[in-house]
Amino acid sequence: MNRENKDKRLFVNPKKGTNQVAVGNYNERLVLQLVREHGELSKAEATRATGLSANAISVIFRSLEADGLLLRGEPIRGRVGAPSTPLRINPVAHSYVVLKIGRRSMELAVVNFMGEVIASRELFQPFPTPAATVEFVQDELQDLLRLAQRTRESISSMAVAMPFELWHWTDDFDAPAEEMEAWRDFDVERDIRNFVPWEVIVENDATAACRAEVVFGSHADKQDWIYFYVGTFIGGGIVLNGSVFRGRRGNAGGFGPMRVPDQEGGNRLVDHASLVTLERLVAKVIGRPFSPYEASDCWAEFEPLVSDWITRAGRNLAHAIVSSLSVIDFEAVVIDGAMPVEITNRLVSEVISQLQQTDLQGVLMPEVEAGTFGRQARTIGAAAALVSADYQIDQNTLL
Repeated sequence: MNRENKDKRLFVNPKKGTNQVAVGNYNERLVLQLVREHGELSKAEATRATGLSANAISVIFRSLEADGLLLRGEPIRGRVGAPSTPLRINPVAHSYVVLKIGRRSMELAVVNFMGEVIASRELFQPFPTPAATVEFVQDELQDLLRLAQRTRESISSMAVAMPFELWHWTDDFDAPAEEMEAWRDFDVERDIRNFVPWEVIVENDATAACRAEVVFGSHADKQDWIYFYVGTFIGGGIVLNGSVFRGRRGNAGGFGPMRVPDQEGGNRLVDHASLVTLERLVAKVIGRPFSPYEASDCWAEFEPLVSDWITRAGRNLAHAIVSSLSVIDFEAVVIDGAMPVEITNRLVSEVISQLQQTDLQGVLMPEVEAGTFGRQARTIGAAAALVSADYQIDQNTLL
């Protein structure tokens, strides 16, 4: 991002601080969040953006630098007065172990403070069970840390991103109900904590994917937007006032049950805009239902099934978007999924086309764009949950 554009963005959705000493933690989060959103920030820019005094900003910058959270950049010369030195996020300030539990795969990874995956291990499976999850973590953790060149002591904490209530909807992704029932009595936070030395938090997987876009993405110019994640089941998240809105039970934006017009296959969004729908098409024609998950970079071999699915998914996503817009005046929609980038871009184009053909009376056409992280969105989102809890401001809690 060039400096001129960054200067403009600093004042699009300003976040104001306070010069009262008692809320220093809030101000440190505020400055750290602004640095993360803009890539780097000088003291003068932080002063203008927050409304804090120059002295308060200097104290905060020194504190964050001393804590190893910020690094000094190259001095900016050529302006009137002394050169200013911008600061940026220190990628190695923290390292996190994260576990993504999906309906078709699991991933264990080390992610740094910038949301970069340092090392990962992945396992594809027809369905997850608690026993398989524990075995996967125990078998892979030591090798993962070695590959990432991290020790257990260097890891700050751990997060798990997973669908909530995995014992439900088993018929919808062809999993044996009796085996999935084991999740009902498996407390992920407690039972994973039994064999790792770190604190563990758990986040809904689609909410985590949304959080990855908020914390590590490039959406600081947006305040209220919808996020769709197309996995085995479609899910997503809601962003209000620039922060993820989790809802009372942490499952806000679970768009799967949203009703769409009656049609062959069902009247829920999950019936048409989920990868399990593509799985079944592939199974009928090719006979390898899970192969799209393994062919991560190119789905050409699955044509014309993919094109048919994109049309179907795009049409129903457009219906879901209009329904959502009728409740809250969202300014944008971000769509991502466990798909090749090319497929995500085609799906976004299809959604835009469908919206342009839809009666939008009473709502405004939102900006629609592709997400950033693709298949690893939920994994990176688990780390984003840790960063968000410790170092970011939740505007919805404040309001």
